Amino acid sequence: MPYDANVQRRAVQRLERLRRERQERTERLRLEVYAREPRLERLDRRIQGTMAGLVAAALRQGGDPVSAVRSVREENQKLQRERAVLLGAIGLPEDALDDRPSCPLCKDTGWRGAVMCRCLRELCAQEQIKELSKLLDLGEQSFDSFRLDYYSQTPYPGRGTSPRGNMELVYDVCLNYATKFGRFAIKNLFLTGAPGLGKTFLSACIARAVSENGFSVVYDTAGNIFAQFEARKFLRDSPDGLDARDETRRYLNCDLLILDDLGSELTTQFTQSALYELVNARLVADRRTVISSNLTMPEAAQRYAPQIASRLDGEFHVLHFFGDDIRLLRKNRL
Repeated sequence: MPYDANVQRRAVQRLERLRRERQERTERLRLEVYAREPRLERLDRRIQGTMAGLVAAALRQGGDPVSAVRSVREENQKLQRERAVLLGAIGLPEDALDDRPSCPLCKDTGWRGAVMCRCLRELCAQEQIKELSKLLDLGEQSFDSFRLDYYSQTPYPGRGTSPRGNMELVYDVCLNYATKFGRFAIKNLFLTGAPGLGKTFLSACIARAVSENGFSVVYDTAGNIFAQFEARKFLRDSPDGLDARDETRRYLNCDLLILDDLGSELTTQFTQSALYELVNARLVADRRTVISSNLTMPEAAQRYAPQIASRLDGEFHVLHFFGDDIRLLRKNRL
């Protein structure tokens, strides 16, 4: 799950800030307690001394180290009991002044060996959603808030079903795709239909659910994506070119790429080459992709090179969106 470097950096900074804030709260409480009950401060100093004595006894040469360790341990336990009584007398648990990590698995380091701990993964997911929200409205976009009542139950001409019946199937596929990401039989989706029918909304739902499950997700429009590929090629070692190289690496390596509005870009030989590189590289690496477009699959086959059309038609599951413009319906209901 290769999170974007900026997402991971911000998550690590949050983890460090949370750890620092927790330590500062504990220290403030310790000073307040010491001021209220000075005997606790003296006890803590003695306990620290017995811990040092325990280490020294264990390393002592000659004599009976086992007896020495036992004696120091008994003294430490006696002091700990006295400390617990004093803390209880002022209404605090015995571990109130201990610096306990929020995550017992990694001790708030964010890592368990070379593996990212779940606490850091959760922060990465939160930061990733913030990143996605810059381009994709994730405010209220979720599968729970998706409304089928905007879609007519009247059979749609030439479709053999109603927009409502069709969207029930589309919704189920998208929900299963997101919640069973990486385990669902369908690997890639091609959302096709006129504007205002819910393609972007369901893309946002997928992005949120997959991201919250700990996978790296990148969303961008076709125009922005191809512009980054162009900058990578023609600007090369310039600052913009280096940034574009990092961006295209994100597009190629994330667990899920959502490419929005394919077909809105100016189609040139270069954009065809960039699209082929993007689609083919992700298929070869077995990484998932969701594409939304106003183009139908036959129209995409006419617009793009045969090797692109072949991959889109052969490797992407098509979901059709049809009916009345939801944006206009929502506006008219206000």
